[in-house]
Parts: sequence; C-alpha cells; structure tokens
Amino acid sequence: MKQIARKVHLWTGLVFGTILVVLGLTGSALSWIHELDSMLNPGLLQVAPPAGLRAGDPLRVDAALVQAAAGMLEADPRYGRPSMIELPERAGDVFVAWYRPAPVEGGAPWRQAVTRQVMVDPARLAVTGERNWGEAGLSRPLLMPTLFHIHRYLVAGEAGKVVIALTGVSLLLVTLTGLYLWWPRMALGAIAKALTVRHGGNWPRFSFQLHRAGGFFAAPVLLVIAFSGIHFNMPAWTTPAIKAVAPMSPAGKPSNKSSPENGAISVAAAVGAAQAAFPDARVSRVSLPQKPGQPFEIRVRQPGELRKGPGATRISIDSGDATVLRAIDPERAAGGDKLVSWLFPLHTGEAFGTAGRIFISLFGLVPLAFFVTGLVIWIKLRKKPAPVARKSGKAAQFA
Repeated sequence: MKQIARKVHLWTGLVFGTILVVLGLTGSALSWIHELDSMLNPGLLQVAPPAGLRAGDPLRVDAALVQAAAGMLEADPRYGRPSMIELPERAGDVFVAWYRPAPVEGGAPWRQAVTRQVMVDPARLAVTGERNWGEAGLSRPLLMPTLFHIHRYLVAGEAGKVVIALTGVSLLLVTLTGLYLWWPRMALGAIAKALTVRHGGNWPRFSFQLHRAGGFFAAPVLLVIAFSGIHFNMPAWTTPAIKAVAPMSPAGKPSNKSSPENGAISVAAAVGAAQAAFPDARVSRVSLPQKPGQPFEIRVRQPGELRKGPGATRISIDSGDATVLRAIDPERAAGGDKLVSWLFPLHTGEAFGTAGRIFISLFGLVPLAFFVTGLVIWIKLRKKPAPVARKSGKAAQFA
C-alpha cells in the first residue's frame, strides 16, 4: 500500500508541481492585489477624496450617486450601459464599471475572455481611464490583472479553469498521500524524528527531512487551499461532497416575478431596496440586468462578515417593482452555505485580517520549497542502487 501511495505522491507532484509553484507565487502577490494595483496605477484607480474626508477613510456611497455614475456612462456613446459597477470602498477610490463582451459562438474554450473596465471619479463624475481586464501584459495597468488570470485561468479561459481544478485535485492527492507516508509509529521517539529537521552537511538528507516535517505542518492549509480552489473553478465537483455532510440552498439565479408591464426601476431604486434590506451594510457591487426579466444583483458587506472587501451578501432585486427576490446572507446561513461563504476568506487569509494575508502571501513559497526538495529526493533515489533488505524506502536513503 505504501508503495502505491509513494508512486501517486511522486508522479502527481512531478506532473502538477510546476503549476502548483506558479499558483503559489502568483497567490503571494494576489494577497495584496488591490493595494499593489492602486500603487502601480494611481492615476487610474486613485482620485482626490471628497470634501471633508481624508484619503483612505471609509466611504458609504448613496443610491443617488450610483445612479448618477451609471446614467453618465449610459448617456455617453463611448461607454453605454455597464454590466456591473463596483463602488468605491474608501475615500480616494473610483467607481469601476465593467463591460462584458458578448458571447462568441463556437469560441475556443482556451480563449481568455477580455472585459472592459472604465474608471469614474465619484466626486467629479468624470472618467479617469480604462483598461482591458483579461488582456495579458506586463505593463503597469495589466500586470495585476495578468497575475490574477494566471492564478485563476492560466490565461486559458474555461479550459484553464478545468486545469486549475485538476491541479487542486492533485494537491489533495499529494497532501493526503504525503500524510500517509509521513505517519510514524505511535512512539515518542518516532514522532519526534518525523518532525525533526537537521542539516548535518548532507543536502539530500536535509531535503528529505524538510520535505517530510514541513509537509506535516503545511497539510491543513494545503487541504483548505486545494478544496477551495477546486470549488471556485468547478463547484459541481465539490458541491456533492458538501451536501453529503451539510444542507445547501438550491443553486441558480431567480427571475423577476413582476409583470413586464411594470417597466424597469432605476439603479437608484434597486440600490435603495438593497440598503433597506441591510441598512448597516455597505453596497459594494451592482450588477445591472442585461435582458428583460432579469433582476438586479446587489453585493453588500455586513459589518461582521468574514469576507472583507465586497463581502459575500447577495441580494436579488426585481427590476420591475424593486422587491427582494432572494437574499443570501452569510451571517445567518447554516450548514453547507456557511461553509461555502468561508472558503474565499480562508483561501486568501483575509479571514484572519492582515496577519492572515501576510501568512498566505508567505505560504505561497511553500509549493516551491516542496517542489525543490522533492526533486532533490527523487534525483538522489534515481542515482542510488536499491537499498539492502535491512532498510528500505526513503528512510534507508536519508535516515
């Protein structure tokens, strides 16, 4: 059994190791995506704060201002009606309007979708600039979006999402088989040896001990990152496992219940309805209906939410009469819904504040360390003859 586990551990690590290293390194940078993006692109993403506020102060945008920004863009033939508007979180931030491209019939699954972003100064209601989110490049406007799309899609569209999900499965296999191979005899001396790292001038032995002991301590984080990464890209693969242990709400988006004769409500009315439903929350995103019968989708963040930034509370507002069709509230969710709401803040480390983000950004180096030490062990084992019967396996080579 251990021989099978060793082969699975070895070949899964060799096949997917390079991708895991890339995901770890890009994840380190993405732990600070908003800060780095703003630092690289101050003219695009930062403006003078509103009167009476200092840059960085919390900002609560009212419904009328969202309406004014949306109306300004819709009236300008260079932009038109956006599909989504991100609201500024702090004084000095901008509105970000998203324009999703029309679906291309028969498009290659590895083609990366490109979304137009238009930035708007909330005080002057003037466009500060734009960029293509999803276009690969190393220029300052495109650097952080490119790192995001490498981490999420390998810059390969829907096909890349499948590869990333498979890489998450490989990380689960590597971690679980590694734990199985690490497991010592339940004796104090054996456990201490399995957790000890000594150099002693022998690099292969040091690599083996670091790989073995480090894997034990890293395993809980690796399992969380692997499972959450699979869920983000292929939720259909993980949802049955979640439902097996905890109930979940039905998937899918609601449709309007109002009569089409009602007409369409304004953006301000939709935002106002969301604010009335969650008066203490900050509205962070507004997705506008693109077809008749579609509701507004409003994202808000409640004060106690585990997820920072935009939050994880979602409200569907009927675009005909402004009634609340559905509210997904992570603060009151139970069972599987609660677990799903935890996955992103655990994956990014933001569940534990700044300390958690620092930890995750440093943890991004762990796949590289395992890949290098694993290669050293593999190369050493390939060079050495088979061990004598007195000792076998890796322990014989590096004990």
